[in-house]
Amino acid sequence: MSVVTDIEELAFKLPVADRAKLAERLWESIPEDFIDDRELQEAIRRDREMSEDPSKVLTHEEFFRFFKERRK
Repeated sequence: MSVVTDIEELAFKLPVADRAKLAERLWESIPEDFIDDRELQEAIRRDREMSEDPSKVLTHEEFFRFFKERRK
């Protein structure tokens, strides 16, 4: 197994609150210049789209329910 796979396996055994904290710390460790301009423009486009049509926005619960159903 790779180190990343080992870490993932351990991380998924953590309680949800600890996984969320770890995810936040990992995300914050990524340098801003790692995200290229296309990704930034896509994020801006999606933000504008959601602002213009709030019916496209998922609640937190809907978002996670959608992905839980896809994993089955």
